Amino acid sequence: MDKTYDLIIIGAGPASLSAAIYTTREDISTLILEKGVIGGMAAVTDKIDNYPGFSDGISGLNLAEELQKQAERFGAQIDYDQVLNIKPLQDGTIEVITQTTTYIAKSILIATGTDYNKLQIPGEEEYLSRGVHYCATCDGAFYRDKRIVVVGGGNSAIQETLFLTRYASHIDLLVRSSIKASDVLQKELQSYVDAGKVTIHLNTTVKEIKGKEGLVNELVLNKGSKEVIQKTDAIFIFVGLNPNTQFLKNSINLDKRGFVITDTNLRTNIKGIFAAGDVRSGATMQIASASGEGATAALKIREYLEGHLDF
Repeated sequence: MDKTYDLIIIGAGPASLSAAIYTTREDISTLILEKGVIGGMAAVTDKIDNYPGFSDGISGLNLAEELQKQAERFGAQIDYDQVLNIKPLQDGTIEVITQTTTYIAKSILIATGTDYNKLQIPGEEEYLSRGVHYCATCDGAFYRDKRIVVVGGGNSAIQETLFLTRYASHIDLLVRSSIKASDVLQKELQSYVDAGKVTIHLNTTVKEIKGKEGLVNELVLNKGSKEVIQKTDAIFIFVGLNPNTQFLKNSINLDKRGFVITDTNLRTNIKGIFAAGDVRSGATMQIASASGEGATAALKIREYLEGHLDF
């Protein structure tokens, strides 16, 4: 059994790291538990233009690194471990059970963010990382001068399509109904369409992913009422996000989509447990707002630890 921490933060994205900057500066002992990548989804975003303070933008990886350094400078401890369960104890503390050990915390901040949705079609799992991808920043460079497919019509899909134009010879963008990205992104996308770099296919879905010699080489599409074959070297899928809350289903109140329900003070239904960032029901899914919620959560947690905020 490890020592008791004032605060354990689950997840290490912008909300988590921002919260840790605030709590550690006030001598609130803070442990961050992260199962994957420091920075979360932000870390695998090529360029962030709408985070305040960077007039020319900043790469997601660099932003994550700077947030991590800042939190660690004030004393935040970051451990790589996966949380399996959390359990309130009779003395008011909370037990955090991970793959490797058990921790005790006086308070918890859930900031586990989101992960990519899957299409749930034949071939998607079989060809994962062999032509099926969910991160353009991670895998786009493998397809230099290749023809690829992007699936999705929201902001993330269009942002990733724009990034992939630096590598691919041509991109076929498959959209289930209509493009729902912001006007700014649509305008930029149109310039690549006009240049013949991107072709948009509306009312199109993927039925099956097929391969040859272990690699993706074609897709079976439903295009309107017709079934067609689309040749491609890879498929990048950006069809929304799921909250990372599987370990909370038996403890914290979640909405119908699995996001954590909080009140205006970012409190959950369990005493001492707060939530912030993209994992929270009603979140705006923006890095700047996630950081802001992290700061707000830190202040509310301080009030709670000092006995000034009841549940």
